[in-house]
Amino acid sequence: MRVLVTGGSGFIGSHIVTVLEAAGHEPAVFDTAAADSGKRGDVRDPEAVAEALRGVDAVCHQSAMVGLGKGFADASAYVGNNDLGTAVLLEQMATAGVHRLVLAGSMVVYGEGRYSCPVHGVVRPGPRGVPDLDSGRFEPACPLCGAALDPELVGEDAPADPRNVYATTKLAQEHLSAAWARATGGRAVSLRYHNVYGDGMPRDTPYAGVASFFRSALERGEAPRVYEDGAQRRDFVHVDDVAAANVVALEALDDLSGGGFRAYNTGSGEPRTVGEMAHELAAAFGGPDPVVTGEYRLGDVRHITASSERFRRELGWSARVTFAEGMARFAKDELAPVAAAPSTTAS
Repeated sequence: MRVLVTGGSGFIGSHIVTVLEAAGHEPAVFDTAAADSGKRGDVRDPEAVAEALRGVDAVCHQSAMVGLGKGFADASAYVGNNDLGTAVLLEQMATAGVHRLVLAGSMVVYGEGRYSCPVHGVVRPGPRGVPDLDSGRFEPACPLCGAALDPELVGEDAPADPRNVYATTKLAQEHLSAAWARATGGRAVSLRYHNVYGDGMPRDTPYAGVASFFRSALERGEAPRVYEDGAQRRDFVHVDDVAAANVVALEALDDLSGGGFRAYNTGSGEPRTVGEMAHELAAAFGGPDPVVTGEYRLGDVRHITASSERFRRELGWSARVTFAEGMARFAKDELAPVAAAPSTTAS
């Protein structure tokens, strides 16, 4: 199968290219920073996309502007890169008769994760307010009675509730892909990535993930700075596992259950706190120890860990790199250079 990998020179995309080749497929890279072996271009350029799609059997769409960003100041950049770029790609796929798509989705579409109240059962807390965050009250409370909540794993059928611009664009990408599948008879899978980390991850920028922030600090000889109280729950999944997940999804598209669009949570299955990750990474690197600052970023969610059971049950994928092994490797991995500006190939 010849597979066009948009963002194929980026962090996740480059790993997908490697795994596709190992599985006997023919990856074709389309990227604003493509090397001689790929096609240089922007997914917002219809002519460039049309040229890149010639002879292609499937698309693995990794191109995106990622991360929480800088408040609302870069909203148009996110929408332009992520949603307009996806719309142009899907238009050209429809014209070219390419009917298979794997999308780089994200668990951020859920907003706050799944919570249960001892009195009211499963509830959905609203956004955390500035007064509570300033006072160090980080845990969301039951919106009905104010009781403490227990975080639980989120399933793919949970209502979407994006809490920032990036999350909103990732949900829009899914809606566009589902509409494309219905209109063209195509098949699309969205892999809702959790916190992906590993070799080649971009260095510390406003758009990088927390693992990159901590790893960059350690490299500078500085203590990782852990926001809030460090008890935020996340699922840190190694990029090798995410790359393998893309190949599994691509190979299963023709047998896709549930109609033309299907979403799969793509995580390690080992929920950890941000504080645990910082300590594990610092220990593997050789210090210094992390410090808990009590600072916060408005728009961050408290807990978001989702179940990847559907992916395992329906397609047979599960993560293989354990938390301890992954952090030990990441402590020694090379990070990618800092880009001059957020890239449309950063996924």
